[in-house]
Amino acid sequence: MPKMARPKSRDQFRTRRHFRLRKKVIGTPERPRLVIYRSLKHIYAQLVDDSANRTLMTVTDTGLEGKRVERSVEVGKRIAQKAKDAGVTKVVFDRGGYKYHGRVKAVADGAREGGLEF
Repeated sequence: MPKMARPKSRDQFRTRRHFRLRKKVIGTPERPRLVIYRSLKHIYAQLVDDSANRTLMTVTDTGLEGKRVERSVEVGKRIAQKAKDAGVTKVVFDRGGYKYHGRVKAVADGAREGGLEF
């Protein structure tokens, strides 16, 4: 873990929260980590196996129509469908240092609707 200076920006605070979260949340081949990255326009979801240091699959909302929260729910459903096709039913949720609110919560709800267990 790199030593960080006092955070000055919103993104630096998020990065610090994410480091704190990553100490506890670890993805395994049986239970990979569902990682969320949120930009101003888009949202991305990945399944990561930390023991092998590899990304298993990724889904983004580019090309989807609708409002951002609606697209986020669809991203959650799509990542759940891809995971079920690969034989994964249980995941560990990594909110990426973001609050569990809005689009991040929508992805989690969509993934649960799609059949993933957290």
